[in-house]
Amino acid sequence: MIQRDNQPWAPAATADINWSASEEPRAQQYDDVYYQRGQGLDESLYTFLEGNRIAERLGASPEQFAIAETGFGTGLNFLLTWAAWRAIPQPRPRLHFVSIERHPLVHADAAKALSHWQALTPLSEQLLSAWPPALRGQHRLSFEESAVTLDIWVEDASAALADMASFDRPWIDAWYLDGFAPAKNPDMWQPDLFRSVAALSRRGATVATFTAAGSVRRGLAEAGFNVEKVAGFGHKRDSLRAVLAPPGATSGEDSASQPTPPGTPRATTKGITPWDISQQPEPGIRTAIVIGAGLAGASTAAALARRGINVTVLEEHTVASAASGNAQGVIYTRLSRKHSALTDFALQSYTFAIAQYRRLFGAGALKAGEDGQLCGYFQQSTATEDMAYLTDKLAGTHRLASVVSAEAASELLGIEQPMAGYWFPDSGWLHPPAVCEAMLSGAGITVKSGCGQVTASAGNVRRWQVETGDKRIFEADALVLCGGVSTNQFAQAAWLPLQPIRGQTTQLPAADQTRSLRSVMCHEGYISPPRHGQHCIGASFAPGNTDTTVTRDDHEYNLATLAKALPGLSQSLNQLDTASLGGRAALRCASPDYLPVAGPLPDRTAFLETYAGLRDNAKLVQTDKAPVIPGLFVNTAHGSRGLTSTPLCGELIASQLCGEPLPLGRHFHRNLAPARFLVRDLKRNRC
Repeated sequence: MIQRDNQPWAPAATADINWSASEEPRAQQYDDVYYQRGQGLDESLYTFLEGNRIAERLGASPEQFAIAETGFGTGLNFLLTWAAWRAIPQPRPRLHFVSIERHPLVHADAAKALSHWQALTPLSEQLLSAWPPALRGQHRLSFEESAVTLDIWVEDASAALADMASFDRPWIDAWYLDGFAPAKNPDMWQPDLFRSVAALSRRGATVATFTAAGSVRRGLAEAGFNVEKVAGFGHKRDSLRAVLAPPGATSGEDSASQPTPPGTPRATTKGITPWDISQQPEPGIRTAIVIGAGLAGASTAAALARRGINVTVLEEHTVASAASGNAQGVIYTRLSRKHSALTDFALQSYTFAIAQYRRLFGAGALKAGEDGQLCGYFQQSTATEDMAYLTDKLAGTHRLASVVSAEAASELLGIEQPMAGYWFPDSGWLHPPAVCEAMLSGAGITVKSGCGQVTASAGNVRRWQVETGDKRIFEADALVLCGGVSTNQFAQAAWLPLQPIRGQTTQLPAADQTRSLRSVMCHEGYISPPRHGQHCIGASFAPGNTDTTVTRDDHEYNLATLAKALPGLSQSLNQLDTASLGGRAALRCASPDYLPVAGPLPDRTAFLETYAGLRDNAKLVQTDKAPVIPGLFVNTAHGSRGLTSTPLCGELIASQLCGEPLPLGRHFHRNLAPARFLVRDLKRNRC
């Protein structure tokens, strides 16, 4: 399991590329080329696509086909696979492509490399427009209206595959073992990697690789593959192809010994109790009910609908009528000098959310200026040591953020402000109700408003039955609770430690001094550019307060906070009559650790029995997986960062329900799992 908590924060080391006179990119870290000019495309087609019979198998796959690759490099193999997917007649399966790259190319080098293949330009332009920052971890990109998914892990290959294999789910149909030659990159081609490949492979999974090195042949055979040596491409004499042997069969190449059983855990996954993994994977669903039509519910419904699931959304009142109903919200993230679950999840969910909102604007589902604007945001900061540390670190992240002076920030914002801080160019503000409506407008989603309080029970044959306040009955294969603090009203989720936090925003009429604001400014609160002649400022923060009455005291708090951040506005703000100001108060929902709660809901009684030993020994390690309530999931506790975190959490739940590779690594999975609170209580003898 990959986790970097408390380690100094830094971006990934990018590829150090030297371009030859013939414009061949050479990786200085490995003293090897990514491809030979004029041969790269044909070699990839022969070695990986033909070697795995990709076109044939895509055409025969009914719903989903997953490919994993070591060495993303320029992205050429992915683009060729995407093109092959496009070439088969509809209906096509969903294509899921997972690739691992330790040293990602910077955008300029990737663009230069991909410019050599004009036939792929329509696809490479889309890939380049979504090129992720050089952040360690996983980046999920979507294309073709989410029919094509690309996961790029910026990690060491063995570590990333071991992390994936720790979920104990066979996800992969075909493997492209690329990367540099074993002699140039020996750290990658290790027995642990081959064991993880086998553990992640579905029955009949295939492998293709350019190398025929003996260590690779033996590694694949010992992991459980039948290995075949075939002709190599061009001047290469041999290459390898392999098929995962059926369970119980003798596999190998030549006189290979009996294989290590597929699924043998890598050493780094030992010592971890799988309390975050369900005893049985979800069997696949066709229908789902989502409770709540705020940002969490809308994101979850949209993610499920993108996979062809028919979704019914049940809302107590109206769409975005609770915490998601503010006039303007900010797509926040978090920076820190050290890695932590909070910081790393904030960054990963931020980049995913930005991509989703770009897609909605590009499709016309959101209208720039009316429903939001990706105009950037500036975060004031007094932490000079942190800014000094992060200045150079952020320079290598490709548009994630930068440290800017007070003068530069004032120029970016369009108004004068006194402090240095961080500039996030791809973020901005959104009208949350419009975001919810846009996400819920997709095909396959039906919204039922005015349902009142609902009750849920497990029906026959693993189906959920929900009864609304007006006695309507709805049934589905899965149920996802996305109702904020009202999630505790369901008996199955009453134990979740959810906290209501009152927050009030203030509508500030645009004036001569503020009308020029063109980006969001964040301080202890925030102020957005004007929408309909008013700025949205806020927000107050009152844990445990459940009163949603708009108060003058909170207006005065918001104005005072803004005046402190923008002293030039103090006089005009002090002259405002707070009784005349509009605003809105609502209840955010937070967890004790301020991370969202997203995933399958455990069967509390059975869970406490299964892991009862933790009461006496908090370090006890068990192999038992978690007993869960089949088909029941939760997505809540997003606090004030719902615009940032809900899209990725919705994607996580949809991936879990549909049996796909997950968009998050194991460390995040455990830190978001509802079961984490039961584990903590057991270790403290609180339950």
